[in-house]
Amino acid sequence: MTDPSDSDASPLFEAKAFDEPSVFDPDALLKNARRQKDLPERSVPDVCVLDPDGDIVRQLAATGAARKDETWPGYHTELYRFERDGEGFGIVGCAVGASFAVLVAEQLFAAGCEFLVSVTSSGRIVPKDDPPYFVLIERALRDEGTSHHYRSAGRYARLDDDLRASVEDACESVSRPVYTGATWTTDAPFRETETAIERARSEGILAVEMEAAALYAFADVRDRPVVCFAHVTNQMGQTEEDFEKGDADGTRDALEAIEAAAAAWRASN
Repeated sequence: MTDPSDSDASPLFEAKAFDEPSVFDPDALLKNARRQKDLPERSVPDVCVLDPDGDIVRQLAATGAARKDETWPGYHTELYRFERDGEGFGIVGCAVGASFAVLVAEQLFAAGCEFLVSVTSSGRIVPKDDPPYFVLIERALRDEGTSHHYRSAGRYARLDDDLRASVEDACESVSRPVYTGATWTTDAPFRETETAIERARSEGILAVEMEAAALYAFADVRDRPVVCFAHVTNQMGQTEEDFEKGDADGTRDALEAIEAAAAAWRASN
């Protein structure tokens, strides 16, 4: 018998059994976290936000617009609550990268979230405008590992078509331009080589980021509504004034995109 440890094949593409449930699930994690921390059970807001950079949550907290939820049981994160026009939101900062983003997404939906929006900074591939601007990600190249644990097929993970159409319409009111297009999701930002960038450019990809493909694969398999925006803020550090988001670290503009997406989702429910 061949010893599997002698194989040169990557385990990323082996023994996934996509239809088989996981032994470890987010409900068990949250239940035990509440027990260990002696926390009451409290649902998170219907609409939650992933803020991988952490700029939005830091700005909201600094201005007193968001308060930390002391009942959030997540081991690795803090959840803040804030309101916009009378509607409640939850937000988790610094969940950067595909695996961390999906880890938190699983927990948020298990805790009562019904709609999730991610806004992540990204590097420009095919120019649409001068940064900063937004891309409503309709499909994301699966150049990361997490999505391959949720489903096997497909070069891209995609946003639900109906959700895309409604959010696209709602984003017409956002102050900063919001373009609809594709991104490249990678686990390794410091391996964005000229060859990899040219491949992405040849496929008409607008920007590179670290979470969307995994979040969309999760959304598809779990039947959860998730919308991802790429906040195009840089050219991968190739200019002297890269990574600038605008006033208040781009929080005002990002909140407009988040509110537009939330309004579109609420209108359809």
